[in-house]
Amino acid sequence: MENELVLLWGAASIAFVHTLLGPDHYLPFVAVGKARGWSLPKTGLITLMCGVGHSIGSILLGFIGVYASGYVTRLLNIESVRGDVAAWSLLCFGFLYAAWGIRKSFNAKSHNHWHTHADGVRHTHNHNHQSDHAHVHAEKAAQKFSMKIFAPWALFIIFILGPCEPLIPLMMVPAAAGNYMGVAMTVGIFTAVTITTMLSVVMLSSWGIKSVSTNGLQKYSHAFAGGTISLCAVGMLAFGL
Repeated sequence: MENELVLLWGAASIAFVHTLLGPDHYLPFVAVGKARGWSLPKTGLITLMCGVGHSIGSILLGFIGVYASGYVTRLLNIESVRGDVAAWSLLCFGFLYAAWGIRKSFNAKSHNHWHTHADGVRHTHNHNHQSDHAHVHAEKAAQKFSMKIFAPWALFIIFILGPCEPLIPLMMVPAAAGNYMGVAMTVGIFTAVTITTMLSVVMLSSWGIKSVSTNGLQKYSHAFAGGTISLCAVGMLAFGL
């Protein structure tokens, strides 16, 4: 019993530190949520879904390892490949989102148009291509690429690909002793702490950012979000975060 408690405390501690030291577990949600104006409940729900997806793949591989212990090294190699795929996917998504955000910020820039009427009177009005004349493009909106839908689904798919690297070795400890209840408890604790830590950091950060005024920089928020995601991916590739 004492050994089980030590293992569970270890699983909880490793999950907490692993999540906290990996900014890819929370910064993408904070940045995209701020840029897209997501409410706190929506941000939390998307984070929860991605956290569950993030854990499922490693849990399944871990249980395969439990029942096929001779393939543990191979499974860890698969986890490593999944990590690389997730990092490169996150980097591509970040670049794509940043490029889209930069283009959107240029469309949001205001400029003046001069008009001359028949009576010779000239006047000017302020105009930007993001908000003015939107009705001209409304009928084509359904045919256009929608980042509003793409962003949360892209994050979800990337997090399914992303492994929970420490989970499989933790599962092997009770499995080696034939303690399958210990395996289930380890998985449960690790997953619960990982998701709880993700949610806590995302919700607290999102709540804090909401009080920060970004009126002058709002049009650059999507570009900034894409850049933040890209930096997270670079950290994963360069430092294994």
